[in-house]
Amino acid sequence: MQSKAQTPELDPARIEAEVTYLAKRHRISPAIVREIIRRIGSAERSAVEREIRKGMARR
Repeated sequence: MQSKAQTPELDPARIEAEVTYLAKRHRISPAIVREIIRRIGSAERSAVEREIRKGMARR
């Protein structure tokens, strides 16, 4: 059985790079992007961007 820490999606360096990219692209705080990733349980870019758009629609 493979540990979650070894899956490419949960590689800390890759997640941090995604957080930085998405925060700059959508002009939001990196902390908000990390919270979205934690809440949805996925660092997949399309899923995170969908949640960001949902949040912006509420504003």
